[in-house]
Amino acid sequence: MNFIDVFFLALALSVDAFVVSFSYGLIIKKGKGKAALKLATATGLGQFVMPVLGWYGARSIYRHIEAIDHWIAFFVFLVLGIKIIGEAFKGCDCQPKLSKLLSLKLLFVIGIATSIDAFVSGSMLYFMKAPVWSASAVIGIVTFINASLGFNFCRIFKNCPIKYLELSSGIILICLGVKVLYEHLYLG
Repeated sequence: MNFIDVFFLALALSVDAFVVSFSYGLIIKKGKGKAALKLATATGLGQFVMPVLGWYGARSIYRHIEAIDHWIAFFVFLVLGIKIIGEAFKGCDCQPKLSKLLSLKLLFVIGIATSIDAFVSGSMLYFMKAPVWSASAVIGIVTFINASLGFNFCRIFKNCPIKYLELSSGIILICLGVKVLYEHLYLG
């Protein structure tokens, strides 16, 4: 897996953090800079740690599934992509009630909730022989930047449906899965 692949994976994984930060950017009126930094740090850190955990988890079972690792990677990325696209088409007009107080507990929950997909993707990084620490760093940094942008650009993009970001994210994940399968079956 090369840097471009990791970068696109990071973009796809960071959409949740962008959306959460975007939502908080709309409701928080005081201490915006501090709030943006807190959200970006929580989501970026979550997106850095979770792929590492997934990578080490996959390493522990790799010898048992080595013959089919490319199929597992393909199906995981496919399912994640379809899930994200499905959520985009569901379209919920309901806006969850967000707390304006970003407590440490809430930031921890946000960091974990926005990075569950990164855990699964971390296991795929192992199967694709990607260096986990550098890939996780890219994912964490891209998420930090996207969460910051989401929080601060909420005024510009408040009329743009989040559905388009989610659709793009799902398509990127599916394309990564197809690429893994293609490279293993036809190039490897």
